[in-house]
Amino acid sequence: MYASDDNVIPFGSTANKLPPQSIESEEAILGGILLDPVAIERVRDILKPHHFYISTHGRIYSAALKLNALELPTDLLMVTNYLADNGDLEIIGGRNKLASLVDRTVSAVNIDALAAVVVDKWKRRELGRLGSLAIELQHKGHEEMPLEQAFEQLQDFIYQLQRSSNATGASHISDVVVNLFQEIEDRSQGRVLPGIPTGFYDLDALTGGFNRTDLIIVAGRPAMGKSAFAAQIAFHLASAYRFPVVVFSLEMSKLQIAMRELSSEAKIESSCLKSGRISNTQWQSLSQGISTLSELPVYLDDRPDPPLSYIEAECRKIMARECRDLGLIVVDYLQLMDGFGGGNRNNEIEKLTRSLKRLAMKLQTPVMCLSQLSRAVESRNNKRPMLSDLRDSGGIEQDGDKVIMLYRDEYYDPNTEDRGVAEIILAKNRDGATGTIKLLFDAQFTKFKNMVRAQPERSVWD
Repeated sequence: MYASDDNVIPFGSTANKLPPQSIESEEAILGGILLDPVAIERVRDILKPHHFYISTHGRIYSAALKLNALELPTDLLMVTNYLADNGDLEIIGGRNKLASLVDRTVSAVNIDALAAVVVDKWKRRELGRLGSLAIELQHKGHEEMPLEQAFEQLQDFIYQLQRSSNATGASHISDVVVNLFQEIEDRSQGRVLPGIPTGFYDLDALTGGFNRTDLIIVAGRPAMGKSAFAAQIAFHLASAYRFPVVVFSLEMSKLQIAMRELSSEAKIESSCLKSGRISNTQWQSLSQGISTLSELPVYLDDRPDPPLSYIEAECRKIMARECRDLGLIVVDYLQLMDGFGGGNRNNEIEKLTRSLKRLAMKLQTPVMCLSQLSRAVESRNNKRPMLSDLRDSGGIEQDGDKVIMLYRDEYYDPNTEDRGVAEIILAKNRDGATGTIKLLFDAQFTKFKNMVRAQPERSVWD
């Protein structure tokens, strides 16, 4: 029977079925927490209040989470008092409701498995929302929403569902600060990095590392080393922390990027690699360099004009392949990107930077986008770049969480005292202070290096 037949019965009709849920599992989890206050430590990172089908169960669990964050026990008396003090005790069914949860629970031994069941049921309920969204989108015309955009919206929903045990939608400030308290505690004890490190310790000290939702703009005039700087950070993350990284290069080919990194890794000048003039003593270094780079979770893409939808899709494929979040997305560079059309280039750039910021937030991965500076720099006596030199749009400055500008004085003055030195100017830092740090620049291998310290300071990245 064809789908067009009038009397066809919808496959898997759920018209008379309740949404997926496991009330028994929810009650057993809460009873286990009330019996064994340590049990909440085993589920707090994967189970959230919004996962519960019964809203009052979510309220009880939220109270237990808040007590746990304050390092207070989550036994029957403490949870009862907390709910009473906050006016929620009668809403959840009173003391009898809490007592019944304890009476029906033997132990918390299976709390991990029960939490997985509750989360699974929540995700299946969310799939129902996906169906509703698909039906809504199918009735929209092309002018209202192009088909590609509709597919992208569905893909976003599925992706967020796949990776979510995190809260979706608006969150009350009390829930946010509970999670923040845990994050601060983890950072203070060195269990997690404050931010994603760059490998340049002075820059890390100034920024605290990159946040997972940062849009980082790296700007400079030609020949300042923007591409090398960004690629070096990407390869450092892949090498030191095994973070998968993706470099979208609109200017250099994959082979050119690989050649530069191989030259640096093998300590062989790129001119020798290009010409094939490799001495007998260099073959072993070349082989070792290729072996080292081949093991890194680095992905290179040299499509000349990738739209944002392509960049996002490729990143998601890599995340699925690597089974973990990305450490960094590099786009080299902004002014070569395919715009949204409509004529005005400034408006197009603003839309691009806004979309790149949204990409960082959606994928929870910092995006580093390279940008050219205007020629106005060349007309000044002091050629150090400023925010006003960002080319094409004020949107670059507005949307960037961090704006890093590169300057090498020897490019303009061969006799300068700062030969071999690069200034890394943090011109904007949404999270804190700005300033300038200096790195050594090895032009032979197009490589930036930390300045030598007499007594190196240790940090959480060491």
